[in-house]
Amino acid sequence: MSQKKSLNLATFLPKGMHAFFEEVGGTSRFAARFFREIWFPPYEFKEVIRQSFEIGYKSLPLVGITSFIIGLVLTLQSRPTLAEFGAESWLPAMVGVSILREIGPVITALICAGKVGSSIGAELGSMKVTEQIDAMEVSGTNPFKYIVVSRIVATTLMIPLLVIIGDAISLYGSYLAININDKVTMTLYFQQVFEKVEFSDVIPSVIKSFFFGFCIGLIGTYKGYNSKKGTEGVGQSANSSVVVSSLLIFILDLLAVQITGFFGYI
Repeated sequence: MSQKKSLNLATFLPKGMHAFFEEVGGTSRFAARFFREIWFPPYEFKEVIRQSFEIGYKSLPLVGITSFIIGLVLTLQSRPTLAEFGAESWLPAMVGVSILREIGPVITALICAGKVGSSIGAELGSMKVTEQIDAMEVSGTNPFKYIVVSRIVATTLMIPLLVIIGDAISLYGSYLAININDKVTMTLYFQQVFEKVEFSDVIPSVIKSFFFGFCIGLIGTYKGYNSKKGTEGVGQSANSSVVVSSLLIFILDLLAVQITGFFGYI
């Protein structure tokens, strides 16, 4: 009787809602397996280092160029508004706090979701379709630890580093933008920035970037590891990795802002 009731309840859910809950449940089980596997040997340190190089170092040019442009454009767009109130002197502090708090971590995470998340989803999806993962299981290798754990650890560690480097490059771009109209020394510019920046601005943004990296790695590996429908599924895995991880980045950022604001009021 209970089994019949549960089946009947499932039929009342819309098809999209049913698929959503299945996806959430599958991702949660996948994450739980990751936390179980990460503590027990064998530890794939070489693979983690290789993935860190692929994810971190090879993403640095794109992150650097984008961060530089963001700092440049944000400063140029903000200057006319501040000039109307005679507050041009607040420009370095305003841009610095904006970049360090929100713009830097979120933009960097979105760039990595597009570049890293799609590549992980496509790579693991192609391995699943060509039965490379099954071959690893037959040969006695733990494919989950070698393929999944190493990539999630690498993204979790590399995204915060990319965020810090991207913030620095973005601030430098802002400094150059200010010098288009005014002549400000780099020492004076960064002095004005760090006079208004506090640890409460920097530490939460770095902490949430770890969660951004974890989500990018988790969603990318989950979509690729469970890829279906042959070669068509590889493209779907890459696409859904970008979409879902980008959405989770915004949700996590919203939660981080609410939590930070809550502790700020205490």
